[in-house]
Amino acid sequence: MERTAAWVAPQPNCLIGPSRHGHVLKPSSFFPERRCPSTTSLRLQKPYHFCGVLQQPASPWTCSATLSDAYSTKVDELADIDWENLGFGLQPTDYMYTMKCGQDGNFSKGELRRFGNIELSPSAGVLNYGQGLFEGLKAYRKDDGKILLFRPEENALRMRMGAERMCMPAPTVEQFVEAVKATVLANRRWIPPNGKGSLYIRPLLMGSGAVLGLAPSPEYTFLIYVSPVGNYFKEGVAPIHLVVEHELHRATPGGTGGVKTIGNYAAVLKAQSAAKAKGFSDVLYLDCVHKKYLEEVSSCNIFVVKDNVISTPAIKGTILPGITRKSIIDVARSEGFQVEERLVAVEELLDADEVFCTGTAVVVSPVGSITYRGRRVTYVEGGFGVVAQQLYSVLTRLQMGLIDDKMNWTVELR
Repeated sequence: MERTAAWVAPQPNCLIGPSRHGHVLKPSSFFPERRCPSTTSLRLQKPYHFCGVLQQPASPWTCSATLSDAYSTKVDELADIDWENLGFGLQPTDYMYTMKCGQDGNFSKGELRRFGNIELSPSAGVLNYGQGLFEGLKAYRKDDGKILLFRPEENALRMRMGAERMCMPAPTVEQFVEAVKATVLANRRWIPPNGKGSLYIRPLLMGSGAVLGLAPSPEYTFLIYVSPVGNYFKEGVAPIHLVVEHELHRATPGGTGGVKTIGNYAAVLKAQSAAKAKGFSDVLYLDCVHKKYLEEVSSCNIFVVKDNVISTPAIKGTILPGITRKSIIDVARSEGFQVEERLVAVEELLDADEVFCTGTAVVVSPVGSITYRGRRVTYVEGGFGVVAQQLYSVLTRLQMGLIDDKMNWTVELR
């Protein structure tokens, strides 16, 4: 069953007065009604401390946004781009969302403004000390024109978990989800037609305040921008080819590998660039202690299939708890597969029936081959393995609203 968020297009009489940012819209005339389910995850709104400051949950409409200039009357018309040839790259859209937080730990009213550059102090915490997090999720257009979000509250919860590790305040789950809805609706002409791709949504949380000595930033900015995208890998849904990296490591125990902090991704670029120069699609990392257990690909979780058992590395602080990973595990179990979250030795790749990756950007990507210490093991050629195909089909049909959402994972925007 889909969760529904009704939305009414802004009308001239919904303006309640100008501000220095432009016209202010009543929440009821711009934001979707909040009809999210009363799940346990959405009730976890207790205050938490970030570096000594108590952060309180915001009031229901703390995330209300002002619109920084006249709202486009053509927002329902599809953007004039080549929808048939979308890759995974930045396509500037119309609006982005920003919201700031000071030393009191409370976020101000959010603002939708035209997409463009932002201004930061050279001594901003995010630039000097890497105090930043990001998330990634998608919106899909159904055949009837309605818009679906996939599990946005899970991204909100993961950002809050990461913020606590990085000594940052974070928006509440409700603030995060409402901000995502507002940003998607303001940019809905950029959502690809059904079957042509999706609207990638990138929330950022960063230390934007000026700081010279090593310390938490005095100010934080929460920002969301979006871009229409197609397939992440150039291979599309064709199998990708991985190389196991046994010298460089992505994460260490006690570090930040289990949260989506910005520094985790810069650290993989060297190995990834070297792998691509040799013709590989990406890199598969091992644990840094024993150097024998699988962790993850640069930006994807990994799954190994043997007979009717699907195995994936357990989440123990060095692996990102992927939302697609979590969803695939649930889908697999509902389809009758046995799923094991455990230590997976690299040698198991040599005897696997299938290997595939999961992530927001890739959804499910089949692995055609893995090379380990010069030995190449081949799995499928030209497409998905049987198991990956089954799971991919169920999950993508659910995300796009083509089958009944018995998991209650999608949120419909009207």
